[in-house]
Amino acid sequence: MKNPMFELASLLLEKLLLLANFKLCNVGPGTEEEKEKHTGYYDITHFKRGDLLEVPRTLFVHFGIYLGDNRVAHLMPDILPAFSDDPQQIQQVVTNKRLVLGVIARLASIRVDTVEDFAYGGSILVNHMDKSFKNKVLSGEEAACRAEKLVGATAYSLLWNNCEHFVTYCRYGSAVSFQTDKFCETVKMIIRDQRSVLASVLLGLAAIVCLGLAPSTTLPTILIPFFLWMAG
Repeated sequence: MKNPMFELASLLLEKLLLLANFKLCNVGPGTEEEKEKHTGYYDITHFKRGDLLEVPRTLFVHFGIYLGDNRVAHLMPDILPAFSDDPQQIQQVVTNKRLVLGVIARLASIRVDTVEDFAYGGSILVNHMDKSFKNKVLSGEEAACRAEKLVGATAYSLLWNNCEHFVTYCRYGSAVSFQTDKFCETVKMIIRDQRSVLASVLLGLAAIVCLGLAPSTTLPTILIPFFLWMAG
């Protein structure tokens, strides 16, 4: 039987990561004029089919699998597929409203976009994770085929099924997310030490300041470390 405190802590932690992800997705070109400046900005001649592309942001990293011909498959939270089957409408760039509602409803889509729309003005790293999966890198064609087969609506979780889980499954055969694992482990390490109660509160306050949480979310954010400690 699952520990109800752990489930509550997990839910609260996902909400915290949601707010971080929301702020993350606002980083990049904002106006149509700024977006046009980045059209053709990326040199895709060095990308190969099946490459794993990373776009570092302020707090997190967005991932995708290059399919060739300036196309990238990536997992994005999106509420729209739950209400529409129109591929043209769904294929439009995901707005922040669609993204946030998708995270809340735990719905997403694995979609194919241009490199420009995928990266949204950020720098791109290629196959940077290969060093962490020695002897497990699949062929580029197999990675791309896996990504293409998964295109469409899917369940979503910031902790258990995000864009990093998608690309690591496609390229390495194992669905993992180092960035969320690292975040959770860091929080747990602080909380498991009972002498770090003050540090736990400060961590919550820091999250409020850094992520710009609304006053109504202040208490749950501060309590996240305590719930994790009780569940540990």
